[in-house]
Amino acid sequence: MPETANPAPETKVLWLARLEYRFHAWRERRARKRGHLPTVMPFPGYGGPDWVRVVGRVMIVPPVKRTESGEYASVRGWRSFVAVPIGFAQVTVTIGDVSHEVVADRGGVIDTVLPATLEPGWQTVTMSVEGQEPVESRVFIVGPDVRFGVVSDVDDTVMVTALPRPLVAAWNSFVVDEHARQPVAGMAVLLERIVRENPGAPVVYLSTGAWNIAPTLTRFLTRHLFPPGAILLTDWGPTHDRWFRSGKAHKASNLRRLASEFPHVRWLLIGDDGQHDDELYTTFTSEHPGHVAAVAIRRLSAAEAVLAGGRTVVDDHSAADVPWVTGADGAELLERLEGVGVVES
Repeated sequence: MPETANPAPETKVLWLARLEYRFHAWRERRARKRGHLPTVMPFPGYGGPDWVRVVGRVMIVPPVKRTESGEYASVRGWRSFVAVPIGFAQVTVTIGDVSHEVVADRGGVIDTVLPATLEPGWQTVTMSVEGQEPVESRVFIVGPDVRFGVVSDVDDTVMVTALPRPLVAAWNSFVVDEHARQPVAGMAVLLERIVRENPGAPVVYLSTGAWNIAPTLTRFLTRHLFPPGAILLTDWGPTHDRWFRSGKAHKASNLRRLASEFPHVRWLLIGDDGQHDDELYTTFTSEHPGHVAAVAIRRLSAAEAVLAGGRTVVDDHSAADVPWVTGADGAELLERLEGVGVVES
């Protein structure tokens, strides 16, 4: 008797994805009845001399109180997840004097490449939806003469989160006040030093975190004096063939994309040993050795490793002739990078 394929898992996940979209559509109708209108939440992007990758999300956001200084008052993580994403919204992106009409995905995310001729460095574009006031978004244009860039993980690399364990992740993501989140010691100094020594170098924060946390992450990086950079996150929701999107695949595809978009740039890859960074960077370095300047892996403490669900360390890094350093914090990594000549001593 021939084997019969079992389509049940794919059917179930497809049904779940449709249910998620219907739930958000119901929330959108309720929010609009209350008089709330969508807006574009811009996230930092990047580009080359004749193109830009514009990133943002269309949402109806609940009001948040601010202090007299303009800072957000006590903001719990759950607020990032109660905003209503507006799927398939039409967004006007204006670059200079040229406007482009783009469509968000079903989760409200805008991630598109548009033609543009902009000078190297940070530049401004605007985005608007449904005739609302345009909001400014920044993109970092990589000059044709730039040969060095930085890709950094976020969770347990620049921000102490212990993300992989579900209960701890839920606590950090939904309950903890964003002002209570702590940076990894020395990482801001390390990144600032690298950027200062390499003028024009792009910085890309590549994380498996959900797009919902992008505003919180942007404020965190600014508050703790990390150099500004593009932010590439993902969507935790179901797809047509998976219960949840693969964070590992998200990182791998974006690394390959950066290598293709900037063939002249060699990247310093920074991560930690609590998720899959070591394995991902090993694979990428083996496949694209000419695109990697060095790899720096932060070693989690014993307590952090337990919270993170263990370590995922690859012992053999001999597949490519690329400097590979480890350290417990930013200071140790800086010292090791100085030792291999990536950072001036």
